[in-house]
Amino acid sequence: MEARLIAALAAALLLGAGCGEQPQEQVNADDVMFLQMMIPHHKQGIEIVRLAGGKATTLGMKTLAAAIERTQAAEVTTMTRWLSAWDQPLTAPSDAHAGHGGLPETDRARIAAVKNERDLINLLIAHQDDAIQMARVEVYNGTNPRVKEWAGQVERSRQAQIEQMLTFLDQGARP
Repeated sequence: MEARLIAALAAALLLGAGCGEQPQEQVNADDVMFLQMMIPHHKQGIEIVRLAGGKATTLGMKTLAAAIERTQAAEVTTMTRWLSAWDQPLTAPSDAHAGHGGLPETDRARIAAVKNERDLINLLIAHQDDAIQMARVEVYNGTNPRVKEWAGQVERSRQAQIEQMLTFLDQGARP
C-alpha cells in the first residue's frame, strides 16, 4: 500500500511540475491577476506544509508535504519570471482581488491552531481547493496559452493531492 501511495504522490506532483517554459507575450488582466494571486497563495501553502515537520506522523503525509513545498517553490519562481517578463508587478493592488474572483488567504489563526496531522490535512485540503478555484477562473478567462495550460495542471495536481489527503483521512490520520 505504501508503494502505491508514493507512486500516486509522484504522479500527482508531476502534473504540477511543467510550468518552466516562458509563455508567449499574449496576456490579459486575468493572466496577470491569476499569477499575482497565486504567488502569495503558494507562499502560504509552503508555510502550511512546513508545519508538517512536527504535525505529520505518517510517511505518506510527510512525503506529500515535502513534495508540495518543492513544487510550489519552483512554481513561484516561474510565476515571478512570467510577470517580470511582462513588466507587471508581482503583487496586485490590495483592492483588485475581489473583482477577479479573489479568495481570502488561509486564516493565520487557523494555521497556528493546527495541533495534529488530521488538522494539517484538513487545512491543506481547503487551501489546495482554493488553488483549484483560482486555476479554473484562469482557464476560463485567461488569454495566455501557457499560463492557461499551467492553470489546468494546477487544477489536476491539486485535485490529486486532495484525493490523496482524503485517503489519509479515511485511513485514520492521527489526531
